[in-house]
Amino acid sequence: MTYETVLTDDRDGVRTILLNRPEKLKALTDQLATEMIAAIEEADLDDGVNVILISGAGRGFCAGLDLTADRSNGREPGRWTRIDDLGWVGRQALVITGASKPVVAAINGPAAGAGLSIALAADVRLMAQGARITTGYARRGLNPDGGMSWFLPRLVGMTRAADLVLSARDVTADEALQTGIVAAVYPDDEFREQAQAYAARLAANAPIGMTNSKRLLAESYDNTLTTQLKRELTLIRRAFESEDVKEGMLAFAEKRQPVFRGR
Repeated sequence: MTYETVLTDDRDGVRTILLNRPEKLKALTDQLATEMIAAIEEADLDDGVNVILISGAGRGFCAGLDLTADRSNGREPGRWTRIDDLGWVGRQALVITGASKPVVAAINGPAAGAGLSIALAADVRLMAQGARITTGYARRGLNPDGGMSWFLPRLVGMTRAADLVLSARDVTADEALQTGIVAAVYPDDEFREQAQAYAARLAANAPIGMTNSKRLLAESYDNTLTTQLKRELTLIRRAFESEDVKEGMLAFAEKRQPVFRGR
């Protein structure tokens, strides 16, 4: 599929999706959000893709909702977001969390508001040393959307989440790493290369194992320990019937790298 506001690239089992409105720091419009959602869905259905990597083209990750986009059309900002009870900000969270494949957000520069929510919805977040993130909403008299109020407390705890949302202050890469918002921080001049390498390492793993693992981690929020233990055993029993597990065991015995096929 061809997109106007999204760039895609395939390498080493990784589908990179770059938000591409550089003149607006990738501020979200209905077109950009809709194309991003479509690109994620397309990548999730592609058997040649094992990991989805989301980042911003050029400078910055995503500046959040473009509050000027509708003024040029004589409408109030954000009016087009009220399509239904979810809006596209809700659907972008669901398509990321619902993807069967790991989603990695590579925060290469500023990420704010709904742009930060995109990153928070991902399974793993990486951040450039010079990047900054902010919840941003309180500065505009708004409340979080895109799932931020659900993801953030689970990542950093309720007290820190309240601080970040109510203060809307800037957060450095070092603080984001310390508080568990991101998994790794890389130097600015190496960030693209390091983020790709990280995603490629994930992509080398068995797709079935990653899909089941992502599913279990998501379910753990709502399950009791006993329920979770049963779910783990159910999925691992199914996995033992797959060609990927047989290949993994054979490769271990033969002391070579496994070649997984997602079956």
